[in-house]
Amino acid sequence: MTTPARSPRLLMLSTLVLAVAGIALLGLPPGQQPPAPGPATRLHAPADLSSAEPPSAAAVPSSGTPTASATASTTPTSSTPPTVASALPPHGEGAAGDQAVQHNLEAAWPADLPAADERELLAAGRALLRADATGVGRAQWPTVFPAAGQAVAPAFATARFRIQAAIARRDGRPDRAVVHLVWAGTDRGGTFTDLRIADWHFTRTLTKGTATWTPQPRT
Repeated sequence: MTTPARSPRLLMLSTLVLAVAGIALLGLPPGQQPPAPGPATRLHAPADLSSAEPPSAAAVPSSGTPTASATASTTPTSSTPPTVASALPPHGEGAAGDQAVQHNLEAAWPADLPAADERELLAAGRALLRADATGVGRAQWPTVFPAAGQAVAPAFATARFRIQAAIARRDGRPDRAVVHLVWAGTDRGGTFTDLRIADWHFTRTLTKGTATWTPQPRT
């Protein structure tokens, strides 16, 4: 005899759930979405609807185990981090992480120089960085390291100095280039730091018909 009295309430609850679900499918911004009731499948679980006064009570699951749809609705969506950021090795990884650093540089700046020019620039850029950081080989670059500056004590020791990755690319014009380097070293205070960044800029000049890349002094 109670079935006729519960039918209108069941119909009203079903209509309310379908209306809220329709609003959610319209793709309202997260800040403006009304709180959706529990999954519609819960409405079919055995329950005495006559004992539930507010409509929200009908959406409360009868057991403590959430359904798959409820878990998906409460789990925050995590976006995939950028490739470059996710591939960088952690600090202190050592030489094992250098290949990942090199890969990131090459992916961030695609090659745009002839292979011969790139090899020449990389060799010069590596030598310049080592000379600048450790003082080794500064006499080879008198225009970059004047004689007066060679007496300055190097800031980094040669023992743990390491170039982790390097690329050479154009620097805005065909006759200009820049060498991007990532390196590691121990300073005079004894602190070791990796993933340091350095750039060396070059200009291409003609000497007796031969094109050469000339490094520019640091400013």
